[in-house]
Amino acid sequence: MDGTLDHVMIRVEDLEESLDWYQTHLNYEEKGRWEADTFTNVFLGPEDVHEDGALLELTYNHDDRTYEIGDAWGHIAVRVPEDALQESYDQLMAEGVEDYRDPESCGNRYAFVTDPDGHEIEIVKRDHGAKWSIDHTMIRVEDADEALGYWTRKFEYTEVPGRWEADSFSNYFVAPEDAPDEAMKVELTYNYDGREYTMGDGWGHVAVRVDDLDDAWDDLMTREAPDYRDPASCDHNYAFTKDQDGHEVELVTRD
Repeated sequence: MDGTLDHVMIRVEDLEESLDWYQTHLNYEEKGRWEADTFTNVFLGPEDVHEDGALLELTYNHDDRTYEIGDAWGHIAVRVPEDALQESYDQLMAEGVEDYRDPESCGNRYAFVTDPDGHEIEIVKRDHGAKWSIDHTMIRVEDADEALGYWTRKFEYTEVPGRWEADSFSNYFVAPEDAPDEAMKVELTYNYDGREYTMGDGWGHVAVRVDDLDDAWDDLMTREAPDYRDPASCDHNYAFTKDQDGHEVELVTRD
């Protein structure tokens, strides 16, 4: 299968407020929209996003529901140039973005802000990719070995540079073997204290691009991935499986 990470989906309570936030502060533009009877999906990204770069999908349900963020999903990370972390954070502060974790509090390695619904957004220094493009999506896992095995066996991912082994936790980054630097990665965060996580519903899924939906689904079933929503149940437009901790993974095709 292709395996490129196509997008990450989050749920929002006020679509216009969220669109304004991402378009104003991260300079995103609308790349696509799907209007259904009960929900709206909008896809966003920088104007010059790489062809294998991931988009952000905002899902707005029309029934005015509210969401719980939970802690099983951590954040999305967006890129800024290596020498522009403080400048970029200061720009966001000047625009009225909430001061969450500034560069100094993070050793000047990264910083964090939150969007209107409380989704955490990490700002990371990179020498590749468009400014504010998505670098990775972080999820928390309860068994690091099992999580690494899931992405290796089910999706043929490999561990890529970025591993961080600390006293109380480890971070691992996985992606397709030949993915360009500009593609999104999955960051697996494992805490050593045996904690469990709450999935919540403020985060939706990560989406993996495949060449053929049915063939990819058959491969996943052979590799014993969870049968969550097969292609037939989704009118052969997409499909869903889950990882070992219950994070949803969508399969999509692209022309």
